Amino acid sequence: MPQDTGGMTVRQAGRKGGVKGGRTTAARYGHEFYEKIGRKGGTVRKSQLGSEGYAELGRKGGQVRKAALGHEGYEELGRKGGQKVRDLIAKGKLAMEAEKG
Repeated sequence: MPQDTGGMTVRQAGRKGGVKGGRTTAARYGHEFYEKIGRKGGTVRKSQLGSEGYAELGRKGGQVRKAALGHEGYEELGRKGGQKVRDLIAKGKLAMEAEKG
């Protein structure tokens, strides 16, 4: 049976402070601390998974994305990407013309 948390969410509890509070830890250790522990975690995860493990994670993520978007979703992404490329090319051409003249 869940205990009454006094209406506090997990996020609020993490921010609240105390010995292990998120903001207290950030203030105490700084940005570099998080970079260091992130690198450590990434190194451990890499040694656990290896390249095959990362490939499998990518496949699983791709399957989920494919199921969520469907054929029509991928068509829409393609249109958006194509439009972005056209816009960037046009912007580049304008910049080149502005430099010339």
